[in-house]
Amino acid sequence: MAPDGSVWPLSSPELGWATLDDVTGLGPAPVDLVTDPHPRGGERVRHVQPLARVVTWPLAVWGDSHLQFLARWRALSRAFALTRRLGPGRLQITRPDGSRREILVYFQNGFEGVPGMGYTDDVAVISLLCEDPYFRAVDPLAVTFGTGASRPFLNPFPSLSSGRVLGDVKVTNPGEVEAWPEWTLTGPFSSFVAFNRTLGQTFVLNYPLASGQRVTISTDPPTVRGPAGQPLTYALQWPGSVLWHLEPGTNDVQFTAHDAEPGASVVLEYRPRFETA
Repeated sequence: MAPDGSVWPLSSPELGWATLDDVTGLGPAPVDLVTDPHPRGGERVRHVQPLARVVTWPLAVWGDSHLQFLARWRALSRAFALTRRLGPGRLQITRPDGSRREILVYFQNGFEGVPGMGYTDDVAVISLLCEDPYFRAVDPLAVTFGTGASRPFLNPFPSLSSGRVLGDVKVTNPGEVEAWPEWTLTGPFSSFVAFNRTLGQTFVLNYPLASGQRVTISTDPPTVRGPAGQPLTYALQWPGSVLWHLEPGTNDVQFTAHDAEPGASVVLEYRPRFETA
């Protein structure tokens, strides 16, 4: 999907183009290993840093005439080039069983064509840079608390009450690496505490919300936005607050909403991430 929302199936002979077999860059995320010399010989790995990945996508394009081929070539190249102005596109991989994964991509190059071709057919070898090297689920998962409804796994979901601790809730991340959630908090309540027992990390939001007011908290990148879209990072309790992630597997988390009244809700939404397509 191009960043303007248009969808471009890449294996579509009926449209005049098709993906070739030499796609690369769909395996495990590349990493940089930081090592130190070991006094007894060899090295010891001190840090493993995931790197941006590059996906190479060869695409054959053709037409019944030069002008038809050229129109298709130009339309495809424009769709990819939109990432230079509008932000990343989404490359989705669909398997025969219907399962899908996607990754955010920026177009680098690839519409130079092959020498000797270009009249009624040509091959684009497209390079796509992925800032986040991990593939992710196409549809986010969500856990909802309170009186709102938003694709909950828990049905019926727990209700918020004044100063209530909602106990140890199991939140499952079916991905292979950490997932970075987004929170949507809707008032009324006076403050909010989120504790991930699995990680031993907590954040506290000291910002009272009136009925219907909403705060959005993103963990990657870390941002807090208030009811009018204003930055509210200062409303986190410092020092000590950590906008934590979800580990692969089961996470034991605990939520506390102080002075909550009917209408208050908390939505925890996240996309599982995977090493490969």
